[in-house]
Parts: sequence; C-alpha cells; structure tokens
Amino acid sequence: MSGPVERGEVPAIRASDAERDEAVSALREHALAGRLTLEEFSGRIESALSARTRAELETLRRDLPAAGRAAVGPARRRPTRWSVAVMGGIERKGRWRPSARTAAITVMGGCVLDLRNAEIDGPEVVITVITVMGGAEVIVPEGVEVEVSGFVLMGGREERLSDAPVLPGTPLVRIRAFGLMGGVTVRNKPLHTGRPA
Repeated sequence: MSGPVERGEVPAIRASDAERDEAVSALREHALAGRLTLEEFSGRIESALSARTRAELETLRRDLPAAGRAAVGPARRRPTRWSVAVMGGIERKGRWRPSARTAAITVMGGCVLDLRNAEIDGPEVVITVITVMGGAEVIVPEGVEVEVSGFVLMGGREERLSDAPVLPGTPLVRIRAFGLMGGVTVRNKPLHTGRPA
C-alpha cells in the first residue's frame, strides 16, 4: 500500500474500470492491425486489468500510435493459409500471420504451429490439423481460450492446457484435429517473463 504523498510530488491518478476497459479495447485494435503479437497482446491485457493508475495504462500504449492515426511502417506479412509436411517437417514460429482459417497437413511428417508471437487478425482463428502417420503440435500462450474438437483413429490427441483464466479481449483459437495413425498435441505455455511492457 502506497504511503502519503510527499510535498511537491504529483499524486498518481487512479484508473477507473471504464479506463481499463478502454485500454483493453485500444490494445485489441492494435493487435488486429498487426502491431502486437498474440503473446504481447495477452501480456498487455493482463497488465491493463491489474493497473492501478492512469500512468500504468498509458505505459502499455506508449510505443503504439494514437487512435485514428495510421502507423507508417513495413507492409504486413501475408497470411499463411497452408502448412504442409510430407515425409519431412515444417515449423511456424516467431512473428507470422495465420489466416482466419488455416490448415496444417502432415503425411509421415511433423508440424509445429507456435501462436505465441503470431499476428491474429480477428476475434477467432480456426486451425484444421490433418495428420496421417505423422504428428502435429499447436502452442498458444496462457490466457487465450482454446477449443479443441475432431477425431483421431489409431493415434492420439492430447490436450495439455492449464487452468489459467481467459483474458478478456483475446481471440478464440478453434482447433479441429483429425488423424490416422498419427498424433495431435495442443498445449499452452506461460507468457514470457522479464519482457518490457
């Protein structure tokens, strides 16, 4: 608990619930514009919801353009629609941009889709995973809602998702997993720690 304000010190102005909600909405717009990855967005949402002062909320948007002002920068990455591995492997990680509906297909191969630093364009992304005598793994940051469905014959489907609460404003990740003599693993990982806000 903070102590009394010293003479000459400007007191920090407390943030209201409405201001926290407004910050979450603004961060969502920046995520949809591709300025924040899924993990960056989740981390800033978490910080916005726990912010006590207006200054803390302003810090979360300090490196982002003001609302209504276009940011000048490099062209956005083209969305990735397909990830295919036949008797080999493919890995999508780092800063990449899946389309709203994307598919991963493996035939005697492997595929890893790491969404933690992905640019998500809308409130929902649907990933269809089809594996035949192969394997696929999908990784999302904690705090993002994940919905898994599908059917695997003579193989396995594993969900390693923690009970971390869903952060408001984060997109829904729908994973439809189908396999024949293959396996699909869906898991989440905690947000990186020690990164600047």
